[in-house]
Amino acid sequence: MRFQFKTSYNQDIRLFRDKVDGSWYGLLGLVVLALPFLMDEYYVGETTWVFIYAVCGVSLMVLVGYTGLVSLGHAAFLGIGAYAHAYFIQHGAPWIVAMALAVSITTACGLIVGLPALRMTGIYLAIATLAFAVIIQEVFSRWESVTHGFAGMKVDRPVIFGVEFADDRSFYYLCLFFLVVVLWLTRNLLRSPTGRAWIAIRDSEIAAQSMGVNLAIYKSMAFAYSAGLMGLAGALFAHKIAYLAPDIFSILLSIQFLLLVIVGGLGSLHGAGIGAFLSKPGVEAGIFGLILVLVILLEPLGMYGRWVKIRIFFSTFPMYKAATFKRQKTYMRSERLR
Repeated sequence: MRFQFKTSYNQDIRLFRDKVDGSWYGLLGLVVLALPFLMDEYYVGETTWVFIYAVCGVSLMVLVGYTGLVSLGHAAFLGIGAYAHAYFIQHGAPWIVAMALAVSITTACGLIVGLPALRMTGIYLAIATLAFAVIIQEVFSRWESVTHGFAGMKVDRPVIFGVEFADDRSFYYLCLFFLVVVLWLTRNLLRSPTGRAWIAIRDSEIAAQSMGVNLAIYKSMAFAYSAGLMGLAGALFAHKIAYLAPDIFSILLSIQFLLLVIVGGLGSLHGAGIGAFLSKPGVEAGIFGLILVLVILLEPLGMYGRWVKIRIFFSTFPMYKAATFKRQKTYMRSERLR
């Protein structure tokens, strides 16, 4: 049995909870680095999909899980990042420059789409982002001078500083690198005042506003950051799929991203990774739908929530109480004023 006693405020903002957690993550890192040498090439490619979907999951988790803003249009941001990256590469831009421009464009689009979030919440915001996704998909189809329309756009494997990532193993490590960077940046951002403001907005906008949180600024920042991460994932997605077409970035893909964070566990970066593993392209839609139904019925906190319960059970056994995770009311006192 292991209990952690906090004796300073610095313990609340550590990257890892303690040295034991850091050791486990270090072991996980070694396993992930060794996997390409232990698996068949096909499974290396499938694991690469998990990394790309995990970046998408982190992007949407920031918005839905930590800020409480529901989006049904994130496939549009993925498409903007993919097409922008492929377009700049075809016109001679270096890979790093094309990636930076794609992320910048999607971040700007996120700011524009985030404007309705200043006055909308819940289902109304979801409808607004859904309309944005429909408009962007139509743009992909009609703007043939940039996207080539339904004829599609071929995307070659990345070449960075003269090094070609031609095989699945090298591309695996490239995607892993960007996933680690995204997780590190997001984890640090969530520990900062910005991340705490997002969580306050999620829990209660009235309470957050009473504490001096500027809702307009922080909601816009959440949309911009989330869209930027999705643009990064779009650039990797373009190289992985190798051929872009407008019908790839459909509303169904946006819904799949939303289900990804729900199944993995809202409000958890771990949940984004777990959801990515369960919803990668190799998983049949029927199986993933069954997983979703079971999670909603049996574990509303997601798969990571179930893991937390199991971990606490063994760490507190035999003093574990069944009422540890008893559901509380979903509203706060400040929200009764509405």
